[in-house]
Amino acid sequence: MNKLDRNVESAGTAELMRQMGIAARAAAREVALASSARKNEALVAAARAIRKSAPIILEANAKDVEGARVNGATSAFIDRLTLNDARIEGIARSLEDIAKLDDPVGATMAKWTRPNGLVIERVRVPLGVIGIIYESRPNVTADAGGLCLKSGNAAILRGGSESLHSSRAIHACLLKGLHAAGLPEAAIQLVPTTDREAVGHMLKGLNGNIDVIVPRGGKSLVARVQEEARVPVFAHLEGICHTYVDKDADLRMAREIVLNAKMRRTGICGATETLLVDRSAPSDFLPVLVKALLDAGCEVRGDAATQAVDPRVTPATEEDWATEYLDAIISVKVVDGVDEAIEHIARYGSQHTDAIVTGNAETAQRFLDRVDSAIVLHNASTQFADGGEFGFGAEIGIATGKMHARGPVGVEQLTSFKYVVRGTGQVRPA
Repeated sequence: MNKLDRNVESAGTAELMRQMGIAARAAAREVALASSARKNEALVAAARAIRKSAPIILEANAKDVEGARVNGATSAFIDRLTLNDARIEGIARSLEDIAKLDDPVGATMAKWTRPNGLVIERVRVPLGVIGIIYESRPNVTADAGGLCLKSGNAAILRGGSESLHSSRAIHACLLKGLHAAGLPEAAIQLVPTTDREAVGHMLKGLNGNIDVIVPRGGKSLVARVQEEARVPVFAHLEGICHTYVDKDADLRMAREIVLNAKMRRTGICGATETLLVDRSAPSDFLPVLVKALLDAGCEVRGDAATQAVDPRVTPATEEDWATEYLDAIISVKVVDGVDEAIEHIARYGSQHTDAIVTGNAETAQRFLDRVDSAIVLHNASTQFADGGEFGFGAEIGIATGKMHARGPVGVEQLTSFKYVVRGTGQVRPA
């Protein structure tokens, strides 16, 4: 237990958060200058601690899962919250993968020489202090803390009350990593109170000590952050992801992709929520895809054409096309080719992740060029919308905005840049 944890009962939430902000700013200055070796040492030591502490983490997680069940949490919510041996190993491995990444801090992005002899470089620098507000995913504690550290930032983590025991157990391992590398504990802080007032203070920026906020959770959380934040936000409001199966698709490939995109993990933001099928596709395409989903235990809500292929399909409403189910439910619509698919995605999508399945390279390129989403895929599952799958080691979230960061937010996206100008005595003429 660190000093802030010990003081939580004696200090009000406002004072607690003020102290955390001050401590984070001081730590950010030190971490920004830390060598790659020290940061990597901390990450690898934290991974070792997580493996060693697996029984403690699982015991803590069991308390969180039981509490969520008692409170009537959905199955998708429980799935996001639950840890097991494999997921704990995945958390440890993600930290090691982050350690293996190239250090973005200090990297030269561009360099040029002006006619007057000035040499100008654009160099990556950390953002500073990053506030992460998240709900049921305890792995975010490690992913966010690890990514912030690697990119030279300090992190203030505010997990949800439903995952507090798990997050505390994982955070303790991160602190062991920081200690092993001689880095300040305040480089990765976990808000020790479930008081919702803490979130409000973070959104206000902690007196200028938070540089950016990253929300990771449901629509209500993200909406609140986007509405109330007085600092920049990296976020997506919803993951209304689409898979379009074109007439030139390979049906076997399409079936495998659609099943994976919807059913691998239904509660993640990269899960496909709407399937679009080309009306010109061979007659067996739609029945095969719909039957595969239904047989896999997925509820299908479809338009008239989709309802006609299987009596188990229920009618889709206008609301369904704009719904992020995060469950074993999918809406299915037949469209007149790629252009209507693009139009549907533009109208109902959330600019998160959308995919096309086709063997026609020209059609694929038309889709990839015209769908304005953070991630667009050709012949691949939307569930690849993940920083780890992109080779980022992990991610702090998916950003669907267009300023600074878009798509999986990894170490490079957690940096900004500054210009370093070297001269030999130049002065600017009058």
